[in-house]
Amino acid sequence: MSNSLQQLKQLVQAIHPITEAEWSEFVGIWHPFMAKRKTLLTVAGEQENYLYFVEEGVQRVYFLDQQGREATLVFTYAPSFGGVVDALMLQLPARYYYQTLTPSGFLRASLADLQLVMHQCPAIETMIRLGITQALSGVLERLVELQCYSSADKFRSLLQRSPHILQVVPHKYLANYIGVDPTNFSKLINSVRG
Repeated sequence: MSNSLQQLKQLVQAIHPITEAEWSEFVGIWHPFMAKRKTLLTVAGEQENYLYFVEEGVQRVYFLDQQGREATLVFTYAPSFGGVVDALMLQLPARYYYQTLTPSGFLRASLADLQLVMHQCPAIETMIRLGITQALSGVLERLVELQCYSSADKFRSLLQRSPHILQVVPHKYLANYIGVDPTNFSKLINSVRG
């Protein structure tokens, strides 16, 4: 089994254990996909057709308002699931963009294949539901940070969740995620580390 499939299996088993027979069904729906740096994988207003498993690279989900301002909502990197999952599962046009920040490698599964394997294997449907619930829990924690934390506290929290993030995500996107002007980001780094 390839390293990527092994990482996918470990992630699945950490969310909700499935049998080897269920794994055989699940692993069969994933296909390799590569994207260059700054590729829009999902565009707001369009349908999200895939669930991604990140093998390499860094991506972000972001919102673009009517004035053209970006709000970075989440970063994805190996080994994790990615995409605009609400649009995928609800079959609604995406409200967000999913963009590669670096050259990226994925395994991806189509919604049709995902729905079929979820229908055939209730444990896989349970795993998907639990994975989405864990993601929702993370979103709720993030809302608390946005509403209650200072910029320094948001940054500390981010570093606690993802200690390596400064090495993998360009600082201008981290500044956007935290909600500070990119020109002040180095001051924030120094104040938190100091």
